[in-house]
Amino acid sequence: RESQVELREHIDSLATELCRINEDQKVALDLDPYVKKLLNARRRVVLVNNILQNAQERLRRLNHSVAKETVRRKVMLEAAGGYPQGLPGK
Repeated sequence: RESQVELREHIDSLATELCRINEDQKVALDLDPYVKKLLNARRRVVLVNNILQNAQERLRRLNHSVAKETVRRKVMLEAAGGYPQGLPGK
C-alpha cells in the first residue's frame, strides 16, 4: 500500500515538473501527451490501490468470521462433552 502511495505521489510530482518545464521553455515542446500518460498511469495506480484495499478488507472480514465460527464450534463441542472421537482437542 505504501509503495502505491509513493508511486502516485511520484507520478504527481513528475506531472507537475513536466508542466513547469513546458511553461518555462522558450521553444514550444509538446509535453501534454506525456503529462496525459502520467496522469493516466496515476489513475490506474489509484484504481488498483482501491481494488487491493477492498480485497484486503474483505479478507479481514472473512478471517474474522472464520475465527468467530471456530470459537463458536469449539464452545459447542466442549458443551456437548468434549470433542468427538478421532479429533484432537485444541
